[in-house]
Amino acid sequence: MNFINSTFLVLSSIGLLACNMGSQNSTADRGAIEGRVDTLLPTVVTEPVNHDSDDPAIWIDPEDAAQSLVLGTDKDSDGALYAFDLKGKIIRKVEGLKRPNNVDVAYGFMLNGARIDIAVLTERETNRLRIFRLPDLVAVDDGGIETFSGEEERAPMGIALYTRPSDHAIFAIVGRKSGPGTEYLWQYKLHDNESGAVEGKLVRKFGNYSGKKEIEAIAVDNELGFVYYSDEQTGVRKYIADPDADNDEELSIFAATGFADDHEGIAIYKTGAKTGYILVSNQGAQTFMVYPRDGGEQGSYPLLAEIAVKAMETDGADAVSTPLGPQFPKGIFVAMSTDKTFHFYDWRMIAAHLEDIGR
Repeated sequence: MNFINSTFLVLSSIGLLACNMGSQNSTADRGAIEGRVDTLLPTVVTEPVNHDSDDPAIWIDPEDAAQSLVLGTDKDSDGALYAFDLKGKIIRKVEGLKRPNNVDVAYGFMLNGARIDIAVLTERETNRLRIFRLPDLVAVDDGGIETFSGEEERAPMGIALYTRPSDHAIFAIVGRKSGPGTEYLWQYKLHDNESGAVEGKLVRKFGNYSGKKEIEAIAVDNELGFVYYSDEQTGVRKYIADPDADNDEELSIFAATGFADDHEGIAIYKTGAKTGYILVSNQGAQTFMVYPRDGGEQGSYPLLAEIAVKAMETDGADAVSTPLGPQFPKGIFVAMSTDKTFHFYDWRMIAAHLEDIGR
């Protein structure tokens, strides 16, 4: 028996117990979901937000990883951005946001001659990006950055931040509620306006759209230089993230089959320079579909596993492999749940599940 199976046998057994999933699942066969015996139970469930939990992002504290934060949006006209500690407790929040949708984190943004970490979210009802300094969540955006200017469809939804390894420039890749069949995503380079605030310059328009539903979940792999996004009810599309690469061609589309309803949140868990997993929310089935981060030998992204979770109808998800103290020594996987909470999963539980099925 290998290290993971032997050390974490009890943990994985507990995590794979059956659980009643309640009556809130509306897009799949509730009986099938509730009857599963392999559902992973969360290590931590956060305190609830006021209205509608939607998207998480993980910030790693550079001085003490055990003090890291999980950010989460409360998607409402009287919405907020929450910061949770690793026990799920609300430790601060930004209120008065107008339907904040998705959020992402970047490190080392140069502002006023100093490097800071930032959280950037989409504010749908104002058609803007909002930027906050971490970990105190102080606004550094002078009211926000307008998105999709001049377009009929402007309401921003998904966002992922790309940090270019060559020069550490930070870009926001933004999706919207609806849009054209091409150039659905717009990419903004973030920069210091020399007055103490973050501004954004449009540098690229790219990305195909099926027209079937919408595009919300976006994720970037900084080291490999790729951006992925869920074209709901179609698949996950892959592009080069660097706007200066002068390549807006779609590299591949995967995860096209096996989904009960919408393709939603995307999380990337890294096990090495190029290895790891891409987890995609199979919203209707209350599961996550797992694919190889490197695309497999043929770059075809074969399905490695399907993991059932307690989190209900997940929109947003995130993951990191950095050890976050004794509770999450192999990192953490976070999934939004429709009961106004976010679920934290000790990665060891997922690793044990993958080992059990030979992955």
